[in-house]
Amino acid sequence: MPQKHKSWSQLKQAGNECFKKGQYGEATGLYSQAIKELEKSRTKNLDDLAVLYSNRAASYLKDGNCSECVKDCNTSLESSPFNVKSLLRRAAASEALERYRQAYVDYKTVLQIDCNIAAAQDGTNRMTKALTEADGPSWREKLPPIPTVPMSVKEKLCQQQQQQTMTNNRMDVKQPALSEEEIKKAQALKDEGNALVKKGQHKKAIEKYSQSLKHNPAEVTTYTNRALCFLSVKQYKEAIRDCDAALKMDSGNVKALYRRAQAHSSLKDTDACVDDLKLLLDVEPKNTAALKLLQEVQK
Repeated sequence: MPQKHKSWSQLKQAGNECFKKGQYGEATGLYSQAIKELEKSRTKNLDDLAVLYSNRAASYLKDGNCSECVKDCNTSLESSPFNVKSLLRRAAASEALERYRQAYVDYKTVLQIDCNIAAAQDGTNRMTKALTEADGPSWREKLPPIPTVPMSVKEKLCQQQQQQTMTNNRMDVKQPALSEEEIKKAQALKDEGNALVKKGQHKKAIEKYSQSLKHNPAEVTTYTNRALCFLSVKQYKEAIRDCDAALKMDSGNVKALYRRAQAHSSLKDTDACVDDLKLLLDVEPKNTAALKLLQEVQK
């Protein structure tokens, strides 16, 4: 039986698993395959490519192939300037290659982005000592320019950290186990909602789905069904909220991704719409509805 073709995201995930196990050579190969797949994809995203090159750089670094690590970090940083991981990996590789000036510049650049990163603090101290020993008291005069990090980069990182903290806090909250009675009630209300949707009574269906979710807030399809109804009554922000909830439980849910993309499109948020469609097409590359919507919003 022929092997199923793997998407770039699946190859990336396989590479990540190998990396965690210390199988750095295998990880490098998988990341290389993922890069090839994404390069030839019509939904190619430069940020995704930057991550893949940075991941492969990490594998090269672990394997002691510092020159290739630097090359991949350079490529990653061309697509995603001031990517902290790529800067740190290039700094570590440059340090191993005794290119202390470049390593110092990268460590200092990282500290401009986030002054609390211990690896950058320690690296800066090591490079200061090495450069003082090599070039004497005037070693700073021989440094290449240290780039100025735009405020927008620092703000974006701060937002990402806040979102990650919120996500971690939500994951720490344990949901009580549902009784069989609660699950049955939720299903009955959901079925009533489905019947109302078939009749085109979307507002009434929203009420039934909302009641269902009070009994069982962990049912993904109830969120995606209610999102469909919100789209129908032009409540796009509510549709996005329901799709967000569904995707927290099932990150590859095609219906949630497509409906969120539709909502973003209706709100004229083309970038967010395209991002969702790209995620969807990673899961189902031949999804005709997604391909059609992508073509429409990119006109």
